[in-house]
Amino acid sequence: MELKVAYHRPLTKDTGPVQAEGRVIQLGRRAAFAEGRLTDAAGKVYATATSTLLVFEK
Repeated sequence: MELKVAYHRPLTKDTGPVQAEGRVIQLGRRAAFAEGRLTDAAGKVYATATSTLLVFEK
């Protein structure tokens, strides 16, 4: 339903490996809220995101 991404600093060839981490903040019957972040080995944050998602039955 909604996705917001914030880019905090650029990735360059010198950045090295990065790690993407995501988690569900709240899961309801019809909507879910999640967030994610992209960090390097030193813990510097390169991007964050939040999302509101529509939940469907299987």
